[in-house]
Amino acid sequence: MRLKCLHAASEVAGFAKTGGLADVVGSLPIALKSRGIESIVVMPLYRACRNSKRPMEPLDLRFRVPIGERMVEGRLWRSTLPDSDVPVYLIEQPEFFDRDDPATQQSLYQLTNAAGDKVDYPDNSARFGFFSRAILETMRLLGYWPEILHLHDWQTGLAAVFLREIYQKHAKPDLRGNYAAIRTVLTIHNLDYQGTFSHLDLPMLGLPWRLFTMDLLEFHGQLNFLKAGLVYANLLTTVSPTYAKEIQTTLRGAGLHGVLMQRSNKLFGIVNGIDEQVWNPATDPHLAASFDSTTLDVGKARCKAALQQHFALDVQPRTPLLGIVSRLAYQKGFERINEVLPDFVRQGVQLAVLGDGEKKYRDLLTELRAAFPGQVGLMLGYSEPLAHQIEAGSDVFLMPSLYEPCGLNQLYSLRYGTLPVVHRTGGLADTVADATPENVAAGRATGFSFTPHTREAFADALQRCVAIYRNHPTTWWKIQQTAMAQDWSWRRSASEYERLYRRALAE
Repeated sequence: MRLKCLHAASEVAGFAKTGGLADVVGSLPIALKSRGIESIVVMPLYRACRNSKRPMEPLDLRFRVPIGERMVEGRLWRSTLPDSDVPVYLIEQPEFFDRDDPATQQSLYQLTNAAGDKVDYPDNSARFGFFSRAILETMRLLGYWPEILHLHDWQTGLAAVFLREIYQKHAKPDLRGNYAAIRTVLTIHNLDYQGTFSHLDLPMLGLPWRLFTMDLLEFHGQLNFLKAGLVYANLLTTVSPTYAKEIQTTLRGAGLHGVLMQRSNKLFGIVNGIDEQVWNPATDPHLAASFDSTTLDVGKARCKAALQQHFALDVQPRTPLLGIVSRLAYQKGFERINEVLPDFVRQGVQLAVLGDGEKKYRDLLTELRAAFPGQVGLMLGYSEPLAHQIEAGSDVFLMPSLYEPCGLNQLYSLRYGTLPVVHRTGGLADTVADATPENVAAGRATGFSFTPHTREAFADALQRCVAIYRNHPTTWWKIQQTAMAQDWSWRRSASEYERLYRRALAE
């Protein structure tokens, strides 16, 4: 049976991006198409999309849905995923989505207040409640009826509720059967982001009070978009097998472990893939030199020198260069980085950082750069070319996340022969094999991992890493070869998603 799938997400690579969610939705539909699964993508039309230089065309397709006491209109635009013909339909609604602007420090979900802190937009409930209904209206306008509605993260969670409670029950009779045939899969990319709002928003969203119960949408007296999706979706996935286990515990369940335990037989972990065309050191246009596993030494050395020059670091071929591309947040392990990195910089390593986030960590990194000129490079913000250059030019990639649902940067690092140092959690545990003597001897080692999440454990893993780099270059090269030989492509992930889709239909 040929499958049709609609992917709904709040961000998509090539159009608007804040994190790994965008990369997944920008790649998975293309990989599914290669398996014969027809896919389309639906997302909001942000200002970033208009500025992305992706070709887009407005369609004469409009809809209206109730938000509070008014009808809010949306309009469809059409584009395609980069380097593919997979359609992307963008929901135009200027009041809700045309506000992101780096000049005013307004992003897709947050604004920066007078104190310099990033805070959520106060109307995110209305914005993404509207988007959730727009997803279902898009099907009607296009006449596109997928077997699978694949929802991504909390911003789309209410779509599963609207589908079952409104569209499958109260759509026009000639459409009701089409909606009734749809099965939903919800992917949790990060359980900590849940979309929790006042319970008073329920009538504004057009949902009846009978749904506000502990078994359905209520969460400690509030309305929780992600919980709504967890309860109403037919099947649930998250982005690594280890994370699927972790989120069913009180430590990592973020208050939703009970719901996830109840639905454990419907919850599956599938490790994300990477786009091998975009993240390929042999063809990457952003690099000073291309390389593969056979030309690793020469090509990577040139990339390292170019990266050192970019950040005004001392150009020293044998100085260990540590790279970070990350959101600057507690979850990403920046407390550990702050505790450990100054000592290693004093011992002669270099550091190149790209990212933005909490003011505390921006200030700490700025101070570290000022204290160690020629050894620490920092760019606050995001740059896709520079992200590639850090992956290629660094010797080591630091990812000491407190928790990590999957992570993509460690997969990019493996592909580029840049050995990751990671906390053994979530997807990091599933994708990085620690360079123990046994793993090195058996040809399994691909990086360095540590647990527990302490200063001492992180420092020990980094010390082991630096010692092998400095003193055992043959062993380092062997680990690089193993890392670059790993298959973390979307082909592997897409086959697992196809099995899951067919299971949803069978049930």
